[in-house]
Amino acid sequence: MPPTRDDDAALPDHPDAPSGDAPDPHPASVTGAVTVTEPDVVNEESAPTPPRAPADEASAGDGGTADVRAGHPSAHAAPGVPTPKDAQHAPDERTDAPAPTDAPDARDGRLDVPAGTPEVDGEPDSTVDLEKHVEEEPPLPTRERLLRTLLGADRLALDATPRDRLIGWLWPIAVTVLAGIARFWDLGRPHKLVFDETYYVKDAWSLVTRGYEAQWSAEPNPAFESGDMSGLGTVASYVVHPPVGKWVIGLGIQLGGGPDSSAAWRLSVAILGTLSVLMIARIARRLFASTALGVVAGLLLAVDGEAIVMSRISLLDPVLTFFVLAAFGALLIDRERARRRLAERAAVVIDAGGELGWGPRLGWRWWRLAAAVLLGLAIGTKWSGIYFLAVFGLMTVAWDVTARRAVGVRHWARAGVLRDGVVAGVAMVGIGVVTYLASWWSWFASTDAYNRQWAALNPGQGVEWLPPALRSLWKYHQDMWAFHNGLETPHSYAAHPLGWIVQWRPTSFYYPTEVSGLQGQAAVDACGADQCSQAITALGNPVLWWCGAAAILVALVWLIRFRDWRAGAVLSGIAAGWLPWFLYAHRTIFTFYSIAFLPWVVLTLTYVLGLVIGPKEELGARQRRVAIWCVGVLLALVVAVSVFFYPIWSGMVIPYDFWHSHMWMSQWV
Repeated sequence: MPPTRDDDAALPDHPDAPSGDAPDPHPASVTGAVTVTEPDVVNEESAPTPPRAPADEASAGDGGTADVRAGHPSAHAAPGVPTPKDAQHAPDERTDAPAPTDAPDARDGRLDVPAGTPEVDGEPDSTVDLEKHVEEEPPLPTRERLLRTLLGADRLALDATPRDRLIGWLWPIAVTVLAGIARFWDLGRPHKLVFDETYYVKDAWSLVTRGYEAQWSAEPNPAFESGDMSGLGTVASYVVHPPVGKWVIGLGIQLGGGPDSSAAWRLSVAILGTLSVLMIARIARRLFASTALGVVAGLLLAVDGEAIVMSRISLLDPVLTFFVLAAFGALLIDRERARRRLAERAAVVIDAGGELGWGPRLGWRWWRLAAAVLLGLAIGTKWSGIYFLAVFGLMTVAWDVTARRAVGVRHWARAGVLRDGVVAGVAMVGIGVVTYLASWWSWFASTDAYNRQWAALNPGQGVEWLPPALRSLWKYHQDMWAFHNGLETPHSYAAHPLGWIVQWRPTSFYYPTEVSGLQGQAAVDACGADQCSQAITALGNPVLWWCGAAAILVALVWLIRFRDWRAGAVLSGIAAGWLPWFLYAHRTIFTFYSIAFLPWVVLTLTYVLGLVIGPKEELGARQRRVAIWCVGVLLALVVAVSVFFYPIWSGMVIPYDFWHSHMWMSQWV
């Protein structure tokens, strides 16, 4: 029969309330002892145990259930009581394993101990006094219990000591240094405007000098590459992307010494690409409550080929990636701080004997507002940032809803949507829009910018209730949308988004004929062979991307089957950065757009590697060592493949045969 519970089980804050929380692992009182019989033990043979993620938070909903579910031995046994051997490996609290058929029942003040229990006081005995143990380990305070429920023990202990905090920074910085070497090594090679640098670098310099994108003379690239900027005119140019990314590139040109230096053209994206590695290492550490897994994520992003190429070529996409990744990190911090605040304020109400009702208000969420600003800057770089705003906004509201459910709010869905969701929607969308409009400040300030005077020249047209400047900007945006949606110019490296996830058709950014056409002694002098190549191919590390594609399927299973919030988090960026492009498969699009969701491919693969390793208590020492070795071998393989491919990611002059050995599939050529 189930154990007798006090009347407070009906209160919303109690773990057994209808909110769905699990039983309190620390009963408030124990009189006498508890009777446990052998059949009550759930062992690995009698109960199916699904695979488990190496996390501290429960998988139901958002990980907001108690640390111990019914069916786990510690749910009814007092701390310190010897546990039968079979119970040592009972199904974990994250699984949906069935509970024991009969729970312990306090009847006669004695503990029936199964055969094989160690001796007590030097001789076999069938009783153990629990009162001493209860006195030594009192129940957790309400605040601590709620924190453990909302965040989990591992996450709460992540920065418990100065050493933990120091290590949590040193290792991520170490992989960031590795990333910096790969990105900054001979950054100016080649001293040519590569691929779409012909647009964005020149537009960036025009913004810095004119305040708007102006037209250049015919065939301006050779002069620009030689340091001659005289080809820049004053007539506005029709450009189809917002200005933030080009401002970032332009500021890098100024900081790097001016347009004479090709390294200066790429300085900003190299800095942002390197900082993205530090961010993802810290993000993964917080997401998985593990410094080791954080370092793994940082290492994977540091050595990926697409990340390296896009950090060495000045396009808008790496700037977009930086802002959306930073916004994701800000929302993770907001999640943790909001849950801490919720635990503290709910505990005050509970300890005072009050009703939670809709739960406490959480006040200003500064990290959420910071995320909104970052997402506004992302949209101000490329419009595809809109999808990240939508997905991340829904995700953060879902986190709030499940947090209220976990602390015992009865009408948690209504409270989460109306109290948190509406505020989050207004704040994030409103701040995002304001930030986006502010990013056009130089356009507003420049009377000669493209379409700036459209409203004055076309009275009575457009959205008439808007002020003239905004009416002109709206017309400009209509023209931009028409261009993007109708862009169907054939291109040899255009790629359907379905193949992006396995890098089916990577984009060749640079393959100059003046190098591949070298012959005789000139070729020998250039590359040591009779035929040479120089390539910059935006190709992700094949092993990483292929394993990442498989990891996405695993994460989907864990999200649906075990409702692990971390699986939803790592898939969120993939949903925002990849899936919308299927709506635009009719237009000319390229595989290198996948850089925007690459960080979440890395996080998904890291998540699955964490599942393979598992928590210490889940596997025996030998099995855990084998799992760690397998993960280590995979990481070593990824690094080795990156070393092999680095020459075609960084534009080195190499023998043709060596270049050809990298073309593992015919569509890579």
